[in-house]
Amino acid sequence: MREAMRLVLEREGFDIDEAADGDQALVAVRERAPDLVLLDMSIPGASGPEVLAAVKEDPATSDVRVIVVTATGEEGRASALASGADHYFTKPFSPIALLQAVEEVIGPGATANDE
Repeated sequence: MREAMRLVLEREGFDIDEAADGDQALVAVRERAPDLVLLDMSIPGASGPEVLAAVKEDPATSDVRVIVVTATGEEGRASALASGADHYFTKPFSPIALLQAVEEVIGPGATANDE
């Protein structure tokens, strides 16, 4: 799933960094706060909810926007949004839906290359 999202977003000009698990994701976010994190709630290591909480509770990363990506359906939406997620996105999804979610969170026409 990470590869599919990466390919879609790179095609649109976004610079993508990936993490294989929650612990790597936390290290990466703390080293260089990204514009946006796509966070699967079912990841190895630190769980998705733990990563979300850590990102949002740290003053150095609390402004990082987070799109929760999950296969669990709508059941976790309220909890994720209450924990600070900026958007809740369910799998499976189309490339167009992914791009629409990203645009909704970071703004129309924005890419990582706009910095």
